[in-house]
Amino acid sequence: MAPAADPNSPELPRVDAETAGRRLDAWLAAQCPALSRSRLKQLILDGRAAVNGRVQREPAAKLRPGDAVTLNVPPPRPAEPPAQGADLDIVFEDEHLIVVDKPAGMVVHPAPGNPDNTLVNALLAHCGDSLRGIGGVARPGIVHRIDKDTSGLLVAAKTEVAHVGLSAQLAAHTMERVYDALVWGIPRPATGRIVGAIGRSAANRKKMAVVKAGGKAAETAYATRRAFGGLAAWVTCRLKTGRTHQIRVHMAARGHPLVGDPVYGGARRLPKNAPAAAAAAVQAFKRQALHARTLGFVHPVTGQRLAFERPPPRDFADLAAALGRVTDGG
Repeated sequence: MAPAADPNSPELPRVDAETAGRRLDAWLAAQCPALSRSRLKQLILDGRAAVNGRVQREPAAKLRPGDAVTLNVPPPRPAEPPAQGADLDIVFEDEHLIVVDKPAGMVVHPAPGNPDNTLVNALLAHCGDSLRGIGGVARPGIVHRIDKDTSGLLVAAKTEVAHVGLSAQLAAHTMERVYDALVWGIPRPATGRIVGAIGRSAANRKKMAVVKAGGKAAETAYATRRAFGGLAAWVTCRLKTGRTHQIRVHMAARGHPLVGDPVYGGARRLPKNAPAAAAAAVQAFKRQALHARTLGFVHPVTGQRLAFERPPPRDFADLAAALGRVTDGG
């Protein structure tokens, strides 16, 4: 017996001669762009699709001209993580997506060791009923992540159609992401690109590294914005790909680890003759000096090109000023 009608279920046309012969899952994907292929497949397997009134659990079932297909999409299930209120710096929001400027110290997604007080928990509290379901769950769709101790811009989807569209842009490398970083040493040349596959370090499986085999292709374009004598530099890094710790790994591989990065060799001290205030500022900076400054993409529903920019937070700016005092002798 076919599932009962549901207000969340789309109205579907009969199969016409042009689309006859297609697989059920492929036909539904063309009719329901707001649902991902994996979501549609699971709905079929769960018995929520029917052809001519009979439940069809086979995604590869071929359709015939005149077939009447129905799809019962259940209301989204509540998200498992608890909603927890937090002050969010919201840069943009509409019914489909939200862009936030994430502070350093906030984890993006619940995980072992960080089960709550994450960005996802905060978004659940802020967005509430406007979350219309990602994969059948009322949750924000995290399209890309930035490390706990990296600050800056991040976009999350509120609807499945937005999640599918944004994920496709990320996979096609058309989403613009530019970071500010403070690194030790002065990159030579001042502007260039770093190409090197990234994978797990053979020496330490908790770290990533540039590897010769088994990694994922990665490319970072960088430009030196300001040199602090021969001591350090402020660089902008544009991601061509988006691998775990990509900027931190690529810059460290070039001999220019990020200032304050305890994992990839950035925990250095200033020269002994450095001003005391500057030395104290560098010593007190307990995270990698990395900020997601620019985020750009095409809105997956309206088609509008969106671009956002946020300068680094106070701690980053203060650190840059401290490095400047060292090289200026002040």
